[in-house]
Amino acid sequence: MTHASRRTALTLLAAVAAAPVLAAPRAAALPTAPAGAAPATAAGLDDPAKKEIAMQLVSSAENSSLDWKAQYPYIEDIGDGRGYTAGIIGFCSGTGDMLDLVELYTARVPGNVLARYLPALRRVDGTDSHEGLDPGFPGDWRRAARDREFQRAQNDERDRVYFDPAVRQGKADGVGVLGQFAYYDALVMHGDGTDRTSFRSIRKRALRRAQPPAQGGDEVTYLDAFLDARVWAMKQEEAHSDTSRVDTAQRVFLREGNLNLDTPLDWKVYGDSYHIG
Repeated sequence: MTHASRRTALTLLAAVAAAPVLAAPRAAALPTAPAGAAPATAAGLDDPAKKEIAMQLVSSAENSSLDWKAQYPYIEDIGDGRGYTAGIIGFCSGTGDMLDLVELYTARVPGNVLARYLPALRRVDGTDSHEGLDPGFPGDWRRAARDREFQRAQNDERDRVYFDPAVRQGKADGVGVLGQFAYYDALVMHGDGTDRTSFRSIRKRALRRAQPPAQGGDEVTYLDAFLDARVWAMKQEEAHSDTSRVDTAQRVFLREGNLNLDTPLDWKVYGDSYHIG
């Protein structure tokens, strides 16, 4: 797995003042939703079939693979200042979500192989340090990943912190499956902190440009503005400067008017092509 193909940020550690309104030129005019298309509220990303598509789309960007279930044992330090990155959504030892995950797993399975690292995970939270984790933590993470309870804990934390909030906000804004996925992918990469590149700041930046359907706006126009804001946020950090997960994936679906993420889907991330039939 390359550095570029892994998620490298959740919530940044310092609050930063809000940036000025996005001034980048708009993309070419996009089509409105096809005639007869289902309204945004008719479907949700939480539909099991749509959720599976979402997991594969994110995995194509995070892991260069559609096999997201193969990522439970993944762990490495990708040199992004966030310590170890691991698991199906890139839980990080330096950003708190890995600590939350291991605490959940330990509450469910006391005495598991990762429980002894909890004091170290609390100490390194907010840093890129491996103190108290090396040399055994990576191997023990991979051992734990064979346990179905640890896999379930990863699923549950992914949903609690990233997936469910994205779907709730998307439905509240009146956007359909594609819009909810755009929210989810942004939460996975940027977290929902108070800094200017967090999900909530990206959404606020988009709202300066367009209204979501829940406020009477056009869905395609609003999602175009959201993706513009997302690209701006990604370019603020070198580790995210390749914006192909938006440009040659989400933007492609938007231009096709595929607001429901109906298959077949064809897209590219980091130059690699993917297909869901």
